[in-house]
Amino acid sequence: MYLGLDAGTSEIKGVVIDENGSLLASAGEPLTVQRPHPHWSEQDPAQWWQATQQVISRLRNKIGDRWSLIKSIGLSGQMHGAVLLNRDGKVLRPAILWNDTRSAEECRLLTEQAQELHDIAGNLAMPGFTAPKLLWVARNEPEIFEQIDTVLLPKDYLRWMMCGEKISDMSDAAGTLWLDVARRDWSDSLLAACGLTRDNMPRLAEGSEPAGTLKAEIAREWGLKDNVIIAGGGGDNAASAVGIGAVRPGDAFVSLGTSGVLFAVNDQYRPNPQSAVHAFCHALPHRWHQMSVMLTAASALRWLCQLLNTNETTLLSEVATLSLSEQQQSPIFLPYLSGERTPHNDPQATGAFHGLTHATNRAMLGYAVLEGVTFGIADGLKVLEEAGTHLNECSLIGGGSRSPWWAQLIADTLNLPIVTHLGGEAGGALGAARLGWLATGGAEAEVCKKPDIQHRYIPDAGRHQQLMPRLSQFRLLYQQQVLARKTLN
Repeated sequence: MYLGLDAGTSEIKGVVIDENGSLLASAGEPLTVQRPHPHWSEQDPAQWWQATQQVISRLRNKIGDRWSLIKSIGLSGQMHGAVLLNRDGKVLRPAILWNDTRSAEECRLLTEQAQELHDIAGNLAMPGFTAPKLLWVARNEPEIFEQIDTVLLPKDYLRWMMCGEKISDMSDAAGTLWLDVARRDWSDSLLAACGLTRDNMPRLAEGSEPAGTLKAEIAREWGLKDNVIIAGGGGDNAASAVGIGAVRPGDAFVSLGTSGVLFAVNDQYRPNPQSAVHAFCHALPHRWHQMSVMLTAASALRWLCQLLNTNETTLLSEVATLSLSEQQQSPIFLPYLSGERTPHNDPQATGAFHGLTHATNRAMLGYAVLEGVTFGIADGLKVLEEAGTHLNECSLIGGGSRSPWWAQLIADTLNLPIVTHLGGEAGGALGAARLGWLATGGAEAEVCKKPDIQHRYIPDAGRHQQLMPRLSQFRLLYQQQVLARKTLN
């Protein structure tokens, strides 16, 4: 059996699969995000480890006597987070997360200081990435920066706790802006631009390679054998791709989690930073991928439910009863609650409802949020197509994939068939387990099969045409927001 752990933003999730790839058990433990100042987003790494212990305990209880048969552990996690360790392995400050936007000025400085950034890293400098965070620490917390011995990504902090080794994989490392993405190695020049060297970085491994062995004391505590291999693992989206079987060029998926991602597999490195498209290494060797990333997706629906004192199931059922006329009279929602990446690279972007009237009810607000997030995905598809990536079909994963109504809305908006899969909500944790299986000798063709199709959503051409005027208005409203900010400044 194989264990997969996903260190997400909102929870630590774990799954166990067997030698047939069947999902045997899953468990999760929620996490909280601290926002002590505007644009800040932080978590205490100790919380990740405590939550991991809880998940292990629950999975162990669910699996029972077969638990000790686990051969390997795969890791997946939220990308870009900066965990700073001193020489003694002490965490120096709370981890700065992917959706923290405080380092906009540092992005400008990094771009000036590292003229080769776009060619080597294949991405624009954005506040979400790791490198600008370290420049921010150097400028604002120099006493912390001087003590840094190692910078780890979130899932690699868990690995370090499990095995005592500082190792990262190619897909996660590609999101730091310190990796030479084409060569799959650290870039000395990009590290130097941030006052760091490769001595401050973890060792690199492919996601499907062995990358550590569980400590004997942890194995005993968890009830596992003392030779359990830890795989290199992957950033959350690359691991999710492995879980959904998106491992061949042309494969693609949309992930609706805290963030929203449109992910396409490539057989070569295809950077297109001008459109804020991400070009990263895949979690599997000799492959890369492109992503459009929006910072707020399913989390916008959770945000609205909290404001309205309701739950997602209730609100989604109310949205499904709206007539076409009511949908067209609903407000337009800009989903930029944490700024935005693709295609705007705008940490100052804000969310907004436009077109509120006395007739607006909470179901119409719910519709507006679903539609606004979907329009953000459409913006991502547009720039991927401009970068030469053309899709014929797209899988849908993440928490948002549980809503058939939302899935159909995505199909109609993108004018693209959308497919959901059995177990698709397992996401990165399932992919992590599969990477663990590969690290013990599993064959890719067997391990990385696409899960069975749960449902296929065929786009409605008429509905697509009805949505296009609202999409145009959505794009215009963002441009008006930018213009208003420039005028006020």
